[in-house]
Amino acid sequence: MFVKAFGSSVHGVDAITISIEVNVSMGQGYAVVGLPDSAVRESLHRTESAIKNMGFHMPRTKVIVNLAPADIRKSGSALDLPIALGILGASEQLDHAEKLKEFVVMGELGLDGTVNGIKGALPIAIQASKEGFRGLIVPKVNAKEASMVNGIEVYGVNSLKELVEFFSYEQLLQREEMDIRDHFFNDRYLFNTNFNEVKGQATAKRAMEIAAAGGHNIILVGPPGAGKTMLAKRLPTILPPLSLAEALETTKIYSVAGKLQHNAALISQRPFRSPHHTLSHIAMVGGGSNPQPGEISLAHHGVLFLDELPEFNRSVLEVLRQPLEERTISIARTRVSQEFPASFMLVASMNPCPCGYYNHGQKECTCESGQVNRYLNKVSGPLLDRIDLHITVGSIEFNDMTKDTVEEDSSIIRERVINARAIQADRYKGKSGIYTNAQMTTQQLRKYCKIDHANTHELESTMKSNHLSARAYDRILKVSRTIADLAGSEQISFDHFAEAVRYRCLDKEGWGASVKKNHSREEI
Repeated sequence: MFVKAFGSSVHGVDAITISIEVNVSMGQGYAVVGLPDSAVRESLHRTESAIKNMGFHMPRTKVIVNLAPADIRKSGSALDLPIALGILGASEQLDHAEKLKEFVVMGELGLDGTVNGIKGALPIAIQASKEGFRGLIVPKVNAKEASMVNGIEVYGVNSLKELVEFFSYEQLLQREEMDIRDHFFNDRYLFNTNFNEVKGQATAKRAMEIAAAGGHNIILVGPPGAGKTMLAKRLPTILPPLSLAEALETTKIYSVAGKLQHNAALISQRPFRSPHHTLSHIAMVGGGSNPQPGEISLAHHGVLFLDELPEFNRSVLEVLRQPLEERTISIARTRVSQEFPASFMLVASMNPCPCGYYNHGQKECTCESGQVNRYLNKVSGPLLDRIDLHITVGSIEFNDMTKDTVEEDSSIIRERVINARAIQADRYKGKSGIYTNAQMTTQQLRKYCKIDHANTHELESTMKSNHLSARAYDRILKVSRTIADLAGSEQISFDHFAEAVRYRCLDKEGWGASVKKNHSREEI
Protein backbone atom coordinates (compact mmCIF):
# COMPACT_ATOMS: atom_id res chain seq x y z
CA MET A 1 0.00 0.00 0.00
CA PHE A 2 1.15 3.57 -0.75
CA VAL A 3 0.71 6.50 1.68
CA LYS A 4 1.90 10.11 1.55
CA ALA A 5 2.59 12.27 4.60
CA PHE A 6 4.11 15.73 4.83
CA GLY A 7 7.03 17.07 6.82
CA SER A 8 9.44 19.96 6.42
CA SER A 9 13.15 20.69 6.10
CA VAL A 10 14.84 23.89 7.28
CA HIS A 11 17.32 25.55 4.93
CA GLY A 12 18.88 28.78 6.15
CA VAL A 13 16.12 30.57 8.04
CA ASP A 14 13.32 29.26 5.82
CA ALA A 15 11.56 25.90 5.50
CA ILE A 16 10.74 23.67 2.53
CA THR A 17 7.80 21.26 2.63
CA ILE A 18 8.87 17.63 2.18
CA SER A 19 6.59 14.87 0.89
CA ILE A 20 7.21 11.58 2.71
CA GLU A 21 6.09 8.82 0.35
CA VAL A 22 5.95 5.36 1.93
CA ASN A 23 5.34 2.19 -0.05
CA VAL A 24 4.98 -1.25 1.56
CA SER A 25 5.16 -4.13 -0.93
CA MET A 26 6.25 -7.74 -1.33
CA GLY A 27 9.91 -8.40 -0.63
CA GLN A 28 12.32 -7.65 2.15
CA GLY A 29 14.37 -4.74 3.44
CA TYR A 30 14.03 -1.10 4.43
CA ALA A 31 15.34 1.91 2.50
CA VAL A 32 15.18 5.71 2.71
CA VAL A 33 15.84 7.57 -0.54
CA GLY A 34 15.73 11.23 -1.55
CA LEU A 35 19.17 12.54 -0.53
CA PRO A 36 18.96 11.83 3.24
CA ASP A 37 21.92 12.35 5.56
CA SER A 38 23.01 9.76 8.10
CA ALA A 39 20.60 11.05 10.79
CA VAL A 40 17.64 10.62 8.42
CA ARG A 41 18.79 7.15 7.32
CA GLU A 42 19.04 6.11 10.97
CA SER A 43 15.41 7.15 11.50
CA LEU A 44 14.17 3.70 10.40
CA HIS A 45 15.91 2.13 13.41
CA ARG A 46 14.37 4.65 15.81
CA THR A 47 11.02 4.31 14.07
CA GLU A 48 11.03 0.50 14.27
CA SER A 49 11.72 0.53 18.00
CA ALA A 50 9.12 3.26 18.66
CA ILE A 51 6.44 1.46 16.64
CA LYS A 52 7.00 -1.82 18.54
CA ASN A 53 7.09 -0.15 21.98
CA MET A 54 3.80 1.62 21.23
CA GLY A 55 2.05 -1.73 20.62
CA PHE A 56 2.13 -1.72 16.81
CA HIS A 57 4.16 -3.90 14.45
CA MET A 58 6.85 -3.07 11.93
CA PRO A 59 6.14 -4.54 8.46
CA ARG A 60 8.33 -7.54 7.59
CA THR A 61 8.01 -6.82 3.90
CA LYS A 62 9.78 -4.29 1.68
CA VAL A 63 9.47 -0.68 2.93
CA ILE A 64 10.60 2.19 0.71
CA VAL A 65 10.53 5.76 2.06
CA ASN A 66 11.02 8.52 -0.51
CA LEU A 67 11.66 12.12 0.57
CA ALA A 68 10.62 14.51 -2.18
CA PRO A 69 11.89 16.72 -3.72
CA ALA A 70 14.75 14.28 -4.07
CA ASP A 71 17.38 16.84 -5.11
CA ILE A 72 17.37 18.68 -1.74
CA ARG A 73 19.48 17.27 1.07
CA LYS A 74 17.45 16.28 4.15
CA SER A 75 19.21 16.43 7.51
CA GLY A 76 18.45 15.90 11.18
CA SER A 77 16.02 13.67 13.03
CA ALA A 78 12.84 15.76 12.82
CA LEU A 79 11.34 13.60 10.05
CA ASP A 80 11.04 10.55 12.35
CA LEU A 81 7.41 11.19 13.22
CA PRO A 82 5.99 11.61 9.67
CA ILE A 83 8.00 8.57 8.51
CA ALA A 84 6.51 6.49 11.34
CA LEU A 85 2.99 7.67 10.44
CA GLY A 86 3.61 6.84 6.79
CA ILE A 87 4.76 3.31 7.66
CA LEU A 88 1.74 2.73 9.92
CA GLY A 89 -0.59 4.05 7.23
CA ALA A 90 0.97 2.00 4.44
CA SER A 91 0.79 -1.16 6.59
CA GLU A 92 -2.91 -0.49 7.32
CA GLN A 93 -2.43 0.17 11.04
CA LEU A 94 -3.64 3.75 10.77
CA ASP A 95 -7.28 4.44 10.01
CA HIS A 96 -8.22 7.55 8.04
CA ALA A 97 -4.70 7.79 6.60
CA GLU A 98 -6.12 10.13 3.95
CA LYS A 99 -6.21 12.86 6.63
CA LEU A 100 -2.39 12.94 6.58
CA LYS A 101 -2.51 15.26 3.54
CA GLU A 102 -4.09 17.98 5.72
CA PHE A 103 -1.20 18.24 8.18
CA VAL A 104 2.52 18.87 8.32
CA VAL A 105 3.96 16.58 10.99
CA MET A 106 7.39 16.99 12.60
CA GLY A 107 9.15 15.38 15.55
CA GLU A 108 12.06 13.23 16.66
CA LEU A 109 11.14 9.81 18.07
CA GLY A 110 12.67 8.21 21.11
CA LEU A 111 13.01 4.43 21.16
CA ASP A 112 10.06 4.21 23.56
CA GLY A 113 7.78 6.20 21.24
CA THR A 114 8.04 9.57 22.99
CA VAL A 115 8.33 12.66 20.81
CA ASN A 116 11.36 14.91 21.37
CA GLY A 117 11.81 18.58 20.46
CA ILE A 118 13.01 19.90 17.10
CA LYS A 119 14.69 22.99 15.68
CA GLY A 120 12.96 25.46 13.38
CA ALA A 121 9.33 25.03 14.44
CA LEU A 122 8.54 28.68 13.67
CA PRO A 123 9.75 28.77 10.02
CA ILE A 124 8.08 25.37 9.51
CA ALA A 125 4.77 26.80 10.76
CA ILE A 126 5.14 29.87 8.53
CA GLN A 127 5.73 27.72 5.45
CA ALA A 128 2.86 25.33 6.28
CA SER A 129 0.51 28.30 6.66
CA LYS A 130 1.64 29.74 3.31
CA GLU A 131 0.95 26.44 1.55
CA GLY A 132 -2.56 26.15 2.96
CA PHE A 133 -2.24 23.14 5.24
CA ARG A 134 -5.01 22.76 7.79
CA GLY A 135 -2.67 22.12 10.69
CA LEU A 136 0.81 21.50 12.04
CA ILE A 137 1.66 18.76 14.55
CA VAL A 138 4.91 19.22 16.48
CA PRO A 139 6.41 18.06 19.79
CA LYS A 140 4.63 19.52 22.79
CA VAL A 141 7.72 21.57 23.77
CA ASN A 142 7.61 23.36 20.37
CA ALA A 143 3.86 23.96 20.22
CA LYS A 144 3.88 27.43 21.78
CA GLU A 145 6.61 28.57 19.38
CA ALA A 146 4.71 27.30 16.32
CA SER A 147 1.40 28.79 17.52
CA MET A 148 2.72 32.31 16.88
CA VAL A 149 1.70 31.87 13.22
CA ASN A 150 -1.85 32.80 12.26
CA GLY A 151 -3.99 30.82 9.85
CA ILE A 152 -3.01 27.31 10.90
CA GLU A 153 -4.04 24.90 13.65
CA VAL A 154 -1.13 23.85 15.87
CA TYR A 155 -1.16 20.70 18.01
CA GLY A 156 1.50 19.46 20.40
CA VAL A 157 2.04 15.74 21.03
CA ASN A 158 4.08 13.79 23.57
CA SER A 159 4.05 10.34 21.97
CA LEU A 160 3.47 8.45 18.75
CA LYS A 161 0.43 6.73 20.30
CA GLU A 162 -1.32 10.08 20.87
CA LEU A 163 -0.90 10.90 17.21
CA VAL A 164 -2.17 7.52 16.00
CA GLU A 165 -5.26 7.92 18.17
CA PHE A 166 -5.79 11.43 16.77
CA PHE A 167 -5.90 10.12 13.19
CA SER A 168 -7.48 6.68 13.77
CA TYR A 169 -10.06 7.31 16.46
CA GLU A 170 -10.48 11.07 16.07
CA GLN A 171 -9.42 11.54 19.66
CA LEU A 172 -9.03 15.27 19.99
CA LEU A 173 -5.68 16.86 20.71
CA GLN A 174 -5.69 20.18 22.53
CA ARG A 175 -5.05 22.97 20.07
CA GLU A 176 -2.24 25.34 21.09
CA GLU A 177 -3.29 28.98 20.95
CA MET A 178 -1.49 32.13 22.03
CA ASP A 179 -2.23 35.83 22.00
CA ILE A 180 1.02 36.86 20.35
CA ARG A 181 0.41 40.60 20.62
CA ASP A 182 -0.40 40.47 24.33
CA HIS A 183 2.74 38.43 25.05
CA PHE A 184 4.88 40.64 22.82
CA PHE A 185 3.85 44.06 24.12
CA ASN A 186 3.95 43.01 27.80
CA ASP A 187 7.61 41.92 27.74
CA ARG A 188 9.29 44.55 25.55
CA TYR A 189 10.45 46.77 28.42
CA LEU A 190 11.32 44.16 31.09
CA PHE A 191 15.06 44.76 31.54
CA ASN A 192 17.33 43.62 34.35
CA THR A 193 19.71 46.55 33.85
CA ASN A 194 19.38 50.33 33.62
CA PHE A 195 21.58 53.25 32.62
CA ASN A 196 20.89 54.92 35.97
CA GLU A 197 23.20 52.29 37.51
CA VAL A 198 26.21 53.78 35.70
CA LYS A 199 27.90 56.48 37.78
CA GLY A 200 29.61 59.33 35.97
CA GLN A 201 30.89 58.69 32.42
CA ALA A 202 28.71 61.45 30.97
CA THR A 203 30.65 61.55 27.67
CA ALA A 204 30.43 57.80 27.17
CA LYS A 205 26.70 57.80 27.97
CA ARG A 206 26.13 60.58 25.46
CA ALA A 207 28.05 58.60 22.83
CA MET A 208 25.97 55.48 23.53
CA GLU A 209 22.80 57.52 23.07
CA ILE A 210 24.04 58.81 19.73
CA ALA A 211 25.00 55.29 18.65
CA ALA A 212 21.53 53.99 19.57
CA ALA A 213 19.77 56.87 17.82
CA GLY A 214 21.61 56.44 14.52
CA GLY A 215 22.35 52.70 14.57
CA HIS A 216 26.08 53.48 14.64
CA ASN A 217 28.84 51.04 15.54
CA ILE A 218 30.93 52.12 18.52
CA ILE A 219 34.22 51.20 20.20
CA LEU A 220 35.07 52.05 23.82
CA VAL A 221 38.74 52.50 24.73
CA GLY A 222 39.80 52.73 28.35
CA PRO A 223 41.59 51.12 31.31
CA PRO A 224 40.28 48.08 33.20
CA GLY A 225 37.36 48.84 35.51
CA ALA A 226 36.31 52.04 33.73
CA GLY A 227 32.84 50.66 32.97
CA LYS A 228 33.13 49.72 29.27
CA THR A 229 31.33 46.39 29.65
CA MET A 230 28.75 47.91 31.99
CA LEU A 231 27.87 50.55 29.39
CA ALA A 232 27.70 48.02 26.54
CA LYS A 233 25.35 45.68 28.41
CA ARG A 234 22.91 48.53 28.98
CA LEU A 235 22.76 49.63 25.35
CA PRO A 236 19.70 47.41 24.55
CA THR A 237 17.73 49.25 27.27
CA ILE A 238 17.87 52.51 25.28
CA LEU A 239 17.30 51.06 21.81
CA PRO A 240 13.83 51.38 20.25
CA PRO A 241 11.70 48.30 20.97
CA LEU A 242 11.44 45.57 18.35
CA SER A 243 8.55 45.82 15.94
CA LEU A 244 6.38 42.72 15.59
CA ALA A 245 7.94 41.93 12.20
CA GLU A 246 11.47 42.28 13.60
CA ALA A 247 10.57 40.08 16.57
CA LEU A 248 9.26 37.31 14.30
CA GLU A 249 12.38 37.47 12.13
CA THR A 250 14.66 37.33 15.17
CA THR A 251 12.71 34.48 16.73
CA LYS A 252 12.92 32.54 13.47
CA ILE A 253 16.73 32.74 13.55
CA TYR A 254 16.87 31.52 17.14
CA SER A 255 14.42 28.73 16.30
CA VAL A 256 16.59 27.49 13.43
CA ALA A 257 19.70 27.65 15.63
CA GLY A 258 17.96 25.73 18.43
CA LYS A 259 18.52 28.61 20.84
CA LEU A 260 14.92 29.00 21.99
CA GLN A 261 14.13 27.54 25.38
CA HIS A 262 11.50 24.81 25.65
CA ASN A 263 7.97 26.22 25.59
CA ALA A 264 9.43 29.60 24.61
CA ALA A 265 7.45 32.01 22.46
CA LEU A 266 8.25 35.27 20.72
CA ILE A 267 11.53 37.08 21.41
CA SER A 268 10.35 40.52 22.46
CA GLN A 269 13.66 42.26 23.29
CA ARG A 270 16.61 43.08 21.08
CA PRO A 271 19.31 40.38 21.21
CA PHE A 272 22.59 41.05 23.00
CA ARG A 273 25.36 38.64 22.00
CA SER A 274 28.75 38.69 23.73
CA PRO A 275 30.90 35.83 22.38
CA HIS A 276 34.21 34.86 24.00
CA HIS A 277 37.36 35.91 22.15
CA THR A 278 38.34 32.26 21.53
CA LEU A 279 35.49 31.63 19.08
CA SER A 280 36.27 30.65 15.47
CA HIS A 281 35.36 32.57 12.34
CA ILE A 282 32.74 29.90 11.51
CA ALA A 283 31.10 30.41 14.91
CA MET A 284 31.11 34.15 14.21
CA VAL A 285 29.53 34.18 10.73
CA GLY A 286 27.85 30.76 10.67
CA GLY A 287 28.47 27.62 8.68
CA GLY A 288 29.08 23.92 9.09
CA SER A 289 28.20 21.01 6.82
CA ASN A 290 24.55 21.92 7.38
CA PRO A 291 24.94 25.73 7.65
CA GLN A 292 23.67 27.24 10.89
CA PRO A 293 23.44 30.92 11.94
CA GLY A 294 26.52 32.39 13.62
CA GLU A 295 26.87 35.08 16.26
CA ILE A 296 26.33 37.92 13.78
CA SER A 297 22.96 36.45 12.75
CA LEU A 298 21.97 35.74 16.36
CA ALA A 299 22.61 39.47 16.97
CA HIS A 300 20.26 40.42 14.10
CA HIS A 301 18.20 43.51 15.05
CA GLY A 302 20.30 43.75 18.22
CA VAL A 303 23.82 44.21 19.55
CA LEU A 304 27.02 42.23 19.00
CA PHE A 305 29.46 43.07 21.81
CA LEU A 306 33.13 42.15 21.36
CA ASP A 307 34.88 42.66 24.69
CA GLU A 308 38.68 43.06 24.56
CA LEU A 309 38.66 43.42 20.78
CA PRO A 310 42.42 42.91 20.15
CA GLU A 311 42.26 39.52 21.90
CA PHE A 312 40.09 38.13 19.08
CA ASN A 313 41.87 36.29 16.29
CA ARG A 314 42.47 38.70 13.43
CA SER A 315 40.84 36.36 10.90
CA VAL A 316 37.68 36.39 13.04
CA LEU A 317 37.58 40.19 13.06
CA GLU A 318 38.21 40.48 9.32
CA VAL A 319 35.17 38.35 8.42
CA LEU A 320 33.02 41.08 9.99
CA ARG A 321 33.88 43.58 7.28
CA GLN A 322 31.44 42.38 4.61
CA PRO A 323 28.45 41.77 6.96
CA LEU A 324 28.89 45.23 8.49
CA GLU A 325 28.42 46.73 5.03
CA GLU A 326 25.90 44.33 3.44
CA ARG A 327 23.99 43.40 6.65
CA THR A 328 23.68 39.82 5.39
CA ILE A 329 26.07 36.88 5.23
CA SER A 330 26.14 34.26 2.47
CA ILE A 331 27.41 30.78 3.39
CA ALA A 332 28.45 28.79 0.32
CA ARG A 333 29.10 25.05 0.34
CA THR A 334 29.61 22.53 -2.46
CA ARG A 335 25.94 21.61 -2.74
CA VAL A 336 24.21 24.53 -1.10
CA SER A 337 24.39 28.29 -0.66
CA GLN A 338 22.41 29.93 2.11
CA GLU A 339 21.96 33.53 3.21
CA PHE A 340 21.46 34.60 6.80
CA PRO A 341 20.44 38.12 7.92
CA ALA A 342 23.02 40.05 9.94
CA SER A 343 21.82 43.60 10.60
CA PHE A 344 23.38 44.36 13.97
CA MET A 345 25.08 47.12 15.91
CA LEU A 346 28.71 46.38 16.68
CA VAL A 347 29.90 47.47 20.11
CA ALA A 348 33.54 46.79 20.92
CA SER A 349 35.81 47.56 23.83
CA MET A 350 39.57 47.50 24.27
CA ASN A 351 42.35 48.64 26.55
CA PRO A 352 44.76 51.28 25.22
CA CYS A 353 47.66 48.84 25.68
CA PRO A 354 48.25 45.24 26.89
CA CYS A 355 48.57 46.22 30.56
CA GLY A 356 45.64 48.64 30.21
CA TYR A 357 47.17 51.71 31.84
CA TYR A 358 48.66 53.78 29.03
CA ASN A 359 47.93 57.47 29.66
CA HIS A 360 46.10 56.55 32.88
CA GLY A 361 47.24 59.39 35.09
CA GLN A 362 47.43 57.38 38.31
CA LYS A 363 48.98 54.06 37.26
CA GLU A 364 52.12 53.69 35.19
CA CYS A 365 52.07 51.70 31.95
CA THR A 366 54.53 48.79 32.02
CA CYS A 367 54.31 47.83 28.32
CA GLU A 368 57.20 48.09 25.87
CA SER A 369 56.72 50.18 22.72
CA GLY A 370 56.84 47.23 20.31
CA GLN A 371 54.37 45.34 22.45
CA VAL A 372 51.93 48.26 22.43
CA ASN A 373 52.14 48.69 18.66
CA ARG A 374 51.53 44.99 18.05
CA TYR A 375 48.52 45.18 20.34
CA LEU A 376 47.03 48.18 18.52
CA ASN A 377 47.73 46.72 15.07
CA LYS A 378 45.58 43.67 15.80
CA VAL A 379 42.60 45.82 14.87
CA SER A 380 42.86 46.65 11.17
CA GLY A 381 42.15 50.01 9.60
CA PRO A 382 39.34 48.68 7.36
CA LEU A 383 37.50 47.36 10.42
CA LEU A 384 37.93 50.63 12.33
CA ASP A 385 36.69 52.42 9.21
CA ARG A 386 33.33 50.70 9.73
CA ILE A 387 33.03 51.93 13.33
CA ASP A 388 31.51 55.40 13.51
CA LEU A 389 32.23 56.35 17.12
CA HIS A 390 35.56 55.89 18.94
CA ILE A 391 35.17 56.79 22.60
CA THR A 392 37.82 57.20 25.28
CA VAL A 393 36.42 56.00 28.62
CA GLY A 394 38.38 57.36 31.58
CA SER A 395 38.67 55.99 35.09
CA ILE A 396 35.78 56.76 37.44
CA GLU A 397 36.59 59.28 40.13
CA PHE A 398 35.85 58.36 43.75
CA ASN A 399 33.46 61.28 44.10
CA ASP A 400 31.42 60.02 41.13
CA MET A 401 31.11 56.56 42.71
CA THR A 402 29.98 57.80 46.10
CA LYS A 403 27.78 60.82 45.38
CA ASP A 404 24.02 60.43 45.73
CA THR A 405 22.98 62.13 42.50
CA VAL A 406 20.26 60.35 40.53
CA GLU A 407 21.48 59.30 37.09
CA GLU A 408 19.23 59.46 34.05
CA ASP A 409 16.92 56.47 33.61
CA SER A 410 17.09 54.29 30.48
CA SER A 411 13.44 55.01 29.68
CA ILE A 412 14.13 58.75 29.40
CA ILE A 413 17.08 58.22 27.08
CA ARG A 414 15.09 55.69 25.06
CA GLU A 415 12.34 58.24 24.37
CA ARG A 416 14.88 60.62 22.82
CA VAL A 417 16.30 57.75 20.75
CA ILE A 418 12.82 56.74 19.54
CA ASN A 419 12.07 60.35 18.50
CA ALA A 420 15.35 60.54 16.53
CA ARG A 421 14.63 57.18 14.86
CA ALA A 422 11.16 58.46 13.86
CA ILE A 423 12.79 61.40 12.06
CA GLN A 424 15.07 58.98 10.19
CA ALA A 425 12.18 56.64 9.31
CA ASP A 426 10.38 59.56 7.69
CA ARG A 427 13.55 60.71 5.92
CA TYR A 428 14.30 57.31 4.36
CA LYS A 429 10.69 56.30 3.65
CA GLY A 430 10.51 54.27 0.46
CA LYS A 431 14.27 53.61 0.36
CA SER A 432 14.75 49.85 0.59
CA GLY A 433 17.11 48.65 3.32
CA ILE A 434 17.78 52.16 4.72
CA TYR A 435 16.31 52.83 8.16
CA THR A 436 19.01 54.70 10.09
CA ASN A 437 21.70 57.28 9.45
CA ALA A 438 24.43 54.65 9.76
CA GLN A 439 23.04 52.90 6.65
CA MET A 440 23.20 55.95 4.38
CA THR A 441 24.76 55.54 0.95
CA THR A 442 27.27 58.05 -0.44
CA GLN A 443 24.57 59.75 -2.51
CA GLN A 444 22.28 60.08 0.51
CA LEU A 445 25.19 61.37 2.58
CA ARG A 446 25.71 64.25 0.15
CA LYS A 447 21.96 64.98 0.12
CA TYR A 448 21.13 64.85 3.83
CA CYS A 449 24.41 65.88 5.47
CA LYS A 450 25.11 69.28 3.96
CA ILE A 451 27.20 71.70 6.02
CA ASP A 452 26.68 75.46 5.80
CA HIS A 453 29.37 76.97 3.55
CA ALA A 454 29.89 79.70 6.12
CA ASN A 455 31.47 77.08 8.36
CA THR A 456 33.81 75.63 5.72
CA HIS A 457 36.89 77.31 7.18
CA GLU A 458 36.09 76.11 10.70
CA LEU A 459 35.51 72.58 9.40
CA GLU A 460 38.86 72.55 7.62
CA SER A 461 40.62 73.90 10.72
CA THR A 462 38.96 71.27 12.93
CA MET A 463 39.96 68.41 10.60
CA LYS A 464 43.58 69.60 10.45
CA SER A 465 43.96 70.33 14.15
CA ASN A 466 42.69 66.86 15.05
CA HIS A 467 44.83 65.20 12.33
CA LEU A 468 41.79 63.36 10.95
CA SER A 469 42.05 61.29 7.79
CA ALA A 470 39.78 61.71 4.78
CA ARG A 471 38.08 58.38 5.41
CA ALA A 472 36.86 59.69 8.78
CA TYR A 473 35.01 62.58 7.17
CA ASP A 474 31.99 60.59 5.93
CA ARG A 475 31.62 58.82 9.27
CA ILE A 476 31.71 62.16 11.07
CA LEU A 477 28.99 63.52 8.79
CA LYS A 478 26.73 60.54 9.57
CA VAL A 479 27.21 61.01 13.31
CA SER A 480 26.64 64.77 12.89
CA ARG A 481 23.32 64.01 11.20
CA THR A 482 22.28 61.84 14.16
CA ILE A 483 23.29 64.51 16.69
CA ALA A 484 21.19 67.01 14.75
CA ASP A 485 18.24 64.58 14.76
CA LEU A 486 18.51 64.18 18.54
CA ALA A 487 18.41 67.96 18.81
CA GLY A 488 15.43 68.15 16.44
CA SER A 489 17.44 70.25 14.00
CA GLU A 490 16.87 70.05 10.25
CA GLN A 491 20.30 71.46 9.48
CA ILE A 492 23.68 70.23 10.69
CA SER A 493 25.42 73.04 12.54
CA PHE A 494 29.12 73.42 13.26
CA ASP A 495 28.46 72.45 16.89
CA HIS A 496 27.00 69.12 15.75
CA PHE A 497 30.03 68.52 13.54
CA ALA A 498 32.48 69.50 16.29
CA GLU A 499 30.85 67.09 18.75
CA ALA A 500 31.06 64.27 16.21
CA VAL A 501 34.78 64.97 15.72
CA ARG A 502 35.37 64.42 19.45
CA TYR A 503 34.12 60.85 19.02
CA ARG A 504 36.90 59.81 16.61
CA CYS A 505 39.90 59.31 18.88
CA LEU A 506 41.34 56.34 16.98
CA ASP A 507 41.23 58.15 13.64
CA LYS A 508 43.60 60.86 14.74
CA GLU A 509 46.86 60.48 12.88
CA GLY A 510 49.67 59.49 15.18
CA TRP A 511 47.44 57.96 17.85
CA GLY A 512 49.55 54.81 17.85
CA ALA A 513 52.73 56.79 17.18
CA SER A 514 52.16 58.86 20.32
CA VAL A 515 52.18 55.65 22.32
CA LYS A 516 55.48 54.62 20.77
CA LYS A 517 56.98 58.08 21.33
CA ASN A 518 55.90 58.08 24.97
CA HIS A 519 57.51 54.70 25.60
CA SER A 520 60.69 55.66 23.80
CA ARG A 521 61.16 58.58 26.18
CA GLU A 522 60.67 56.32 29.18
CA GLU A 523 63.24 53.84 27.82
CA ILE A 524 65.78 56.62 27.31
